[in-house]
Amino acid sequence: MLHLIFQSPIETAILERIDSGDDVLFLENAVLRLLAKGSLCPALTELLKHNRLFVLADDIKVRGISASELVKGIEVIDYSEWVDLTVKNPIIQSWI
Repeated sequence: MLHLIFQSPIETAILERIDSGDDVLFLENAVLRLLAKGSLCPALTELLKHNRLFVLADDIKVRGISASELVKGIEVIDYSEWVDLTVKNPIIQSWI
């Protein structure tokens, strides 16, 4: 399953609903919560043990965030890679 998370602040209840092996893409203002120095860092680090986490390059760029500021292990992708994720994951859950 692919989870698209747009919501900011990100509710920890959303993270708890992500199953092992699911892919997660953070978009829009949700990217603001992915900083290594942020309060969600421990939860995201734990999630990375069993899931792949992604962020759209344009969304961090427009908010002045560099990839080096993100929680280690979050993958920065472009729009074509987002399309690849949707092809890989026929079930998509949006959290708006």
